[in-house]
Amino acid sequence: QVQLVESGGGLVQAGGSLRLSCVASGTIFSDNAINWYRQAPGKQRELVASITRGGILYYTDSVKGRFTISRDNAKNTVYLQMNSLRPEDTATYYCNAYNSRHYWGQGTQVTVSS
Repeated sequence: QVQLVESGGGLVQAGGSLRLSCVASGTIFSDNAINWYRQAPGKQRELVASITRGGILYYTDSVKGRFTISRDNAKNTVYLQMNSLRPEDTATYYCNAYNSRHYWGQGTQVTVSS
């Protein structure tokens, strides 16, 4: 059974930092890219960052230079280090993997106050 479990969200002031973690069970971690999405109230869910099993990275333009995605294969964990946070980063952040279908975590809330 595939499970993705996020943690690390919270409330932070603008300019602050948070590190999100996503622990993936089963072979979903070793066989697939792991992605971070976010969804703000009233907005569509958007892809924020992605890391393939080979280490190829992707970032959406709005987070380039501020967010870093990484993976620890020994811990089946993907991290999203978020620095210089802005109020517009406020959203629920979801861990995702795709293998014939999308798998989603339960989400973790990130709130950035101005």
